[in-house]
Amino acid sequence: MEKLLITGGEQLKGEIPVSGAKNAALPIICATLMVEGESILKDIPQLRDVYNLKEILKSLGAKVTFNNNEMRVNPDTINAFEAPYELVRKLRASYYILGALLPRLGQVRCALPGGCQIGNRPIDLHLKGFRALGAEVYIDHGIVEVKAKKLQGNRIYLDYPSVGATINILLAATLAEGQTVIENAAREPEIVDLANYLNFAGARIRGVGTDVIKVEGVKKLHGVEHRIIPDRIEAGTYMIAAAITRGDVFVRNVLSEHLKSLIAKMKEMGVDIEEEIEGVRVSVNRPLKGVDIKTLPHPGFPTDLQAQMMALLTQVNGPSLVIETVWENRFMHVDELKRMGADIKLDGRAALIKPAPLTGAKVTATDLRAGAALILAGLAAQGETEVSNIYHIQRGYENIEDKLRGIGAKIKRVSE
Repeated sequence: MEKLLITGGEQLKGEIPVSGAKNAALPIICATLMVEGESILKDIPQLRDVYNLKEILKSLGAKVTFNNNEMRVNPDTINAFEAPYELVRKLRASYYILGALLPRLGQVRCALPGGCQIGNRPIDLHLKGFRALGAEVYIDHGIVEVKAKKLQGNRIYLDYPSVGATINILLAATLAEGQTVIENAAREPEIVDLANYLNFAGARIRGVGTDVIKVEGVKKLHGVEHRIIPDRIEAGTYMIAAAITRGDVFVRNVLSEHLKSLIAKMKEMGVDIEEEIEGVRVSVNRPLKGVDIKTLPHPGFPTDLQAQMMALLTQVNGPSLVIETVWENRFMHVDELKRMGADIKLDGRAALIKPAPLTGAKVTATDLRAGAALILAGLAAQGETEVSNIYHIQRGYENIEDKLRGIGAKIKRVSE
């Protein structure tokens, strides 16, 4: 087991790079199973989740190589339709093999997936979509099996704009017969990136990025080369790191249009943000004030940046209110922040944050984004902060301690 040691009080200055988006890479890697021939994916982040997904693809018979952030996948040798439980349980995105393999093999089995325990995350909308396309769905002892001799396009309304359900239905519909219309679809940039990959490969998808997606099914797809978009959550985390240390940081490889809600809130607080072609510059030259935040599906404020933003809100002038509407267990970081001196009161899905000095403490990363929030709190705290359970952080941030050291943070990884 490893942990991070952080000595706070350093102003972060300089330039920090952003890796490819994990939440775009994972579904696109699964989508390579649908094509004929090799796909070359660039800017794939070297993360625990990516390596686990690579092993899932290899277990299915695909040929996969991964070197220097470039992954090559050739699915022509696939000879299995069930992913091993010991791999599937490690990451939630493993369920994308359902939508990818169903139209190709007509049958796919997968254990209910793992990932961060941030709330009740059922896949009923995914299965509703598969049934609407003509598939039969069976669930037995935690194993999902989906079968279909032929998938037929249909009109599907999602009760909630679920990212996972939108992606899985989009994958299956791409090789179905006829037209599929997904209404109340999720609008996240990672879904747009997936659709771009599929369209390059020969799919016919329109409307992605809006709440109505139309898919004209095609008979086959071909392998292509594709570069993954920058990770907006990693970028947002580093932007908040600059603000919480009152620093001056250029965050390179950022698509600022993907972070409009975060940029608006940070500007409202008093953070100076300059949007440039290559990235954004974040600096603080005045006292910051509290703001109210409500997480919402994209383009609203991202739930994946709520914990990091809460760490920042402990270090501003005046109270702030954070309302979490996406995941019911997304406040697990609060108790850990309070161990560092934070003044936070919870009332259901609302958190009232009042300014308070932070001091170093031994804390635990309860999930991926909570771990990032504790790193940020450690950067602003007096003394040393020790963050354990960092395997959660390694699932979503590539070389985070090396990148932060590059802009002046005192952070190191040690064995427990």
